[in-house]
Amino acid sequence: MCICCGSLQVHTQHPLFEGGMCAPCKVSGEVRGALQGAWGRAGASLAPPLSEDKFLDCLFLYDDDGYQSYCSICCSGDTLLICENPDCTRCYCFKCVDTLVAPGTSGRVQATSNWVCFLCRPFRRSGLLQRRRKWRGWLKAFFDRESETPLETYETVPVWKREPVRVLSLFGDIRTELVSLGFLEGGSNPAGLKHLDDVTDVVRRDVEGWGPFNLVYGSTPALGHACDHPPAWYLFQYHRVLQYARPRPGCPQPFFWMFVDNLVLTREEQTVATRFLEADPVTIQDVCGQAVRDAVHSP
Repeated sequence: MCICCGSLQVHTQHPLFEGGMCAPCKVSGEVRGALQGAWGRAGASLAPPLSEDKFLDCLFLYDDDGYQSYCSICCSGDTLLICENPDCTRCYCFKCVDTLVAPGTSGRVQATSNWVCFLCRPFRRSGLLQRRRKWRGWLKAFFDRESETPLETYETVPVWKREPVRVLSLFGDIRTELVSLGFLEGGSNPAGLKHLDDVTDVVRRDVEGWGPFNLVYGSTPALGHACDHPPAWYLFQYHRVLQYARPRPGCPQPFFWMFVDNLVLTREEQTVATRFLEADPVTIQDVCGQAVRDAVHSP
C-alpha cells in the first residue's frame, strides 16, 4: 500500500518507512507546501508549484534555514512539523502524521516542546508508521536506483598530463599533510600552497589573483591554543573567502573544500556552520592503538 495516499497500486518502496509508493506520488505533477525560513515546531507557508518534480528531488530539497522543504513521507504538505533534534533536519506534514500515527497527533506535537521525529526516536513504530531498519542504506539504494542522472565518472588523467594541486589554506597550515599525501612537492615554500593566518583585509580581487584553487581548507584553532578571535569568526571568514574561491558555474576545474572544527564551536555555532556550509559534519577521531587521542568535526 502507498503510505502517501493509500493507493494499492504500488510502484516502488518508500526509502524511509515500511510501505510503498504509487506512481502518482512518486512523480507528482504539482508539489506544494515548502517551508521557507520558518523556525519552530510548525510553520505554514506556500511555495510556488514545482511542475513534474520527482519525489527524489523533493526529498533532498532544503530551505534557507537548513531544514527539509517538504514532508519526509509524502514530499508535499502545506504545514510542516520540524524535528527538534539538533542533528536532524526532517519535517512531516499534518496530514501524514494524523493519518499514519493517530488522529490529532499533529496538534499534540505542536503543544510539545523538543519534539523528536519518527526517524530519531529509539522505537521504530508509531501507529501505522514504522521506520525501516537501516533506513540510511535504503535511502542510498533508493537514490542509486531511482535517480535519472547517474553519478558522473571521469577518465583517469595520465601521470604526464596531471597538474599540481593548488591549495588555499586558511588559519591552519596543512603543508606537512599535503606533502606526505603526495599532493604537494616538498620544500620550504611549495608553489601550490597559499597559506593565510589572517584574512580580515582579503577581498575577492586578492583571491582571484592568487587562484584558481582546487582545494580551500580552513579550521578553528586547536584546543588549548590561544586565538585572537572568537571561534565562530573563523567559520564566517572561511565561508566568505570560500565564495571568492569557488569556480564559476560550468567551469570544468576540479574543486573541493574542507572546514575543520577542532571541537571549539558551541552546539549553536555548529548548527550555524551546517546552515552556512550546507553540509552535516562528521567526527574524525585520531586513534593511536586503542586510545582516542583527539577528534575534530568536519563537513
